[in-house]
Amino acid sequence: MIGLFLGDTDFSKIVLKKIKKLKKKYFIIDFSSKNDFAKEKKSYRISIGKFGKIIDLIKQQKSNKVLFAGKIAKPKFSTLRLDLKGIYYMPSIIKAAKLGDAAIIKVIIEILKNEKIDVISSIHFNPELTGKKGLHTKIKPSRADIKSINRGIKYLAKTNSYDHIQAIVVRDNKIIAKEDNKGTKKMMTKLKSNSGGILIKFPKKKQDLRMDLPTIGIQTIKDCKKYGLKGIVLKSKKNIFLDRSKSIELADKNKIFILIK
Repeated sequence: MIGLFLGDTDFSKIVLKKIKKLKKKYFIIDFSSKNDFAKEKKSYRISIGKFGKIIDLIKQQKSNKVLFAGKIAKPKFSTLRLDLKGIYYMPSIIKAAKLGDAAIIKVIIEILKNEKIDVISSIHFNPELTGKKGLHTKIKPSRADIKSINRGIKYLAKTNSYDHIQAIVVRDNKIIAKEDNKGTKKMMTKLKSNSGGILIKFPKKKQDLRMDLPTIGIQTIKDCKKYGLKGIVLKSKKNIFLDRSKSIELADKNKIFILIK
């Protein structure tokens, strides 16, 4: 029995579909903003402040493994109703929240570990969603593009361990945009419509790769077209690539390269 902590984005639905196809026994804790999994069997809606209730449910289901998929929004701590374990664990989560999403994830994993519950990789059942190293489009980066990409990768390698930065845009060997806690899409709205930049999406430094991997798909390509980006760069086997064939086709059509390093 596997416990599925499911949030927003199509990725959570893809994971659930694969779990069903494999005929794995599962139950769901629905953390999506609109209760997307309400009609699924064994689906439960529990506040993240009710750690005792969450842990009790996992144990009642005779499960010792859980998987996180989809975006789980940071809660408004002031409005959370806490049970006893929530009261016990919440101070460490609030403290971690000041350091960024990556820090919160690490604390949650440690809490579950303390309760003898393992967190497995979000792509454990969907390894096909990661991209292999190489160029995935007919469109190729230029020598100048490669120089800018290398500059961006070096920059990401120097960021703080708990920084929000999971994506940047580079152009002409310079960083022209950086992701903050509002995400990649919000970062791109700050670009000019014909920016000529390259989007680099890598895991955060020292990020726990079991959760919250950088993700691209059809919408990413559409956003790149909208803001005049000329390419996307991902990290090999440390990303989620949704609707791959359609995304590559759309990228080629719009002269956007997809490179996995």
